[in-house]
Amino acid sequence: MAISLSVVLLLAIILVVLMRGGSLKAGPAIVAVLFGFFLASTGMAPSINKFLDSLAETINNINF
Repeated sequence: MAISLSVVLLLAIILVVLMRGGSLKAGPAIVAVLFGFFLASTGMAPSINKFLDSLAETINNINF
């Protein structure tokens, strides 16, 4: 849950920065948000969550 919330918050911040910077207009941003919303309700959602969890775990295991 914490990772999902963090990713959503990070992506929301990136979306706002892109829109304010002029790199992304409001129309495509709305389409991207709706795509993510509807993608979350498909059968692919568990696979995407597993991938993101394993990616976060891999990043967490990196020692500097």
